[in-house]
Amino acid sequence: MALWGKADGVFSPGTITVNYANKTITGAGTSFLAAGITTGAVITIGAGGTFGNAVISGITSETRISIATTQYLSGAAIAGVAYTISRKPVSTLEDTNFSSITGAGNSSSTNRVYGVDVNEQTAATQSGSKYSSAHAGWVGIHTYIDTHGNLRVKSEVLVAMSGISTGPVTYTSTGDASDDAVYPDS
Repeated sequence: MALWGKADGVFSPGTITVNYANKTITGAGTSFLAAGITTGAVITIGAGGTFGNAVISGITSETRISIATTQYLSGAAIAGVAYTISRKPVSTLEDTNFSSITGAGNSSSTNRVYGVDVNEQTAATQSGSKYSSAHAGWVGIHTYIDTHGNLRVKSEVLVAMSGISTGPVTYTSTGDASDDAVYPDS
């Protein structure tokens, strides 16, 4: 995914603690600078976004980052929690269909956004996966169990893309099997 990056998770070692008052995140076992984390990246806090998401507004050190707002966080105390940093579109934080805090659905439903490259999209389609999408890009997935106990999967391509050229650098989708389990390359 060239425009925002192709991986759902680009960095996640260690744990973090959030200070709501000063909009900072302190890490333990993290190396934010060395990992090349940039402003505008989205940090998803807790397994499956349990505590919500925030947009990174600054990287102060290997163990400290600032966030633009706490609006998309749950408000619960966050200390020593796992996290994932991705380059998904910031607009997904405001979309209640995909927000981990205010998402629609019942207790058996999930709403997630995945970065799906061309290889993953092709593999999902060829295998007949319920998670196949119409196009590579950032894909919103809503899963739920219907009244008959069947898993239902709805997908929506939020940002369609395959590869772009920017100046002397050409970005293409070359596969990212370690990216996630929902969309493997084969």
